[in-house]
Amino acid sequence: MRPGAAADPQTDREPPPDGPAHAPLPAGTVVDLAAVRREAGIDDVLATLDRELVGLTPVKTRIAEIAALLLVDRTRQRFGITTPQPTLHMSFTGNPGTGKTTVALRMADLLHRLGYLRKGHLVTVTRDDLVGQYVGHTAPKTKDVIKRAMGGVLFIDEAYYLYKAENERDYGGEAIEILLQVMESNRDDLVVVLAGYADRMDTFFAANPGMQSRIAHHITFPDYTVDELEEISVLMTETLGYRFSPEAREVLRRYLDKRIGQPWFANARSVRNAVERARLRQARRLLEQPDPRVDLAALTTIEPPDLLASRVFESVPEDPLAESGIDSTSGALTR
Repeated sequence: MRPGAAADPQTDREPPPDGPAHAPLPAGTVVDLAAVRREAGIDDVLATLDRELVGLTPVKTRIAEIAALLLVDRTRQRFGITTPQPTLHMSFTGNPGTGKTTVALRMADLLHRLGYLRKGHLVTVTRDDLVGQYVGHTAPKTKDVIKRAMGGVLFIDEAYYLYKAENERDYGGEAIEILLQVMESNRDDLVVVLAGYADRMDTFFAANPGMQSRIAHHITFPDYTVDELEEISVLMTETLGYRFSPEAREVLRRYLDKRIGQPWFANARSVRNAVERARLRQARRLLEQPDPRVDLAALTTIEPPDLLASRVFESVPEDPLAESGIDSTSGALTR
């Protein structure tokens, strides 16, 4: 069947896609959305996201919904249904360590596969990358970042720091104005994701209604539960070639129960730091034990002492640097 010809009434299947890309499909054509979905690789991206991040079911559901909508919109266009370029700018709100950057990376890949972004890369920045320190410094910095991000996703972490109401001479407002213009005029070639704590982002949007109006998708990232944090801990250790002994697994659970309610808790980031400190203690324990001979099991197993030495089992850390295992006064590695 030649391009533009009517579908076979017996099979009513889509004609071969060898004609002009702009030629709309006949109204009676049946498109296999499952096949289109496979060709776009949506399931591959979602599966990767599922492997990379434990839990976050509401977030993953929202990403899948956005992907489905864009796929359907693209299919509708093949029938000649013209729709404006969708606004895809997003707001990710949640506490640190809840996977916001990882989701932004996978979203960039997803939008590229669906044909909404040319490159599908991710550029991650903070206020310091956008705002200058003197007159005439902010515009070139912001424009340079935008230039690098074109064709992909610009992820602005802790975006609320762009706006400082208490400082009339702050240059963050200039960066916001440039972003607003680009988010509107280049929305077919750039997706901006603003991220940060929910309450601070609410304040930011209230002070910058223009930014709020350009955000199409607000996605909330919940904190991980203890069960999820335990699963994350196990996955991290396995990735590093370690395992928790059964006794250490019980101590890990106690550790997480205590740590989750303490200051400066950062979800998966805190878990990663805890795993790294456990590795340090395990290595020191092996070197200091009376018998220096070790086997593979000893080299790869985290035991209860490697976790019990944590300050978490003593008291609430008073020093924010205790989270990284560094003494803020001496700079030395702590327990």
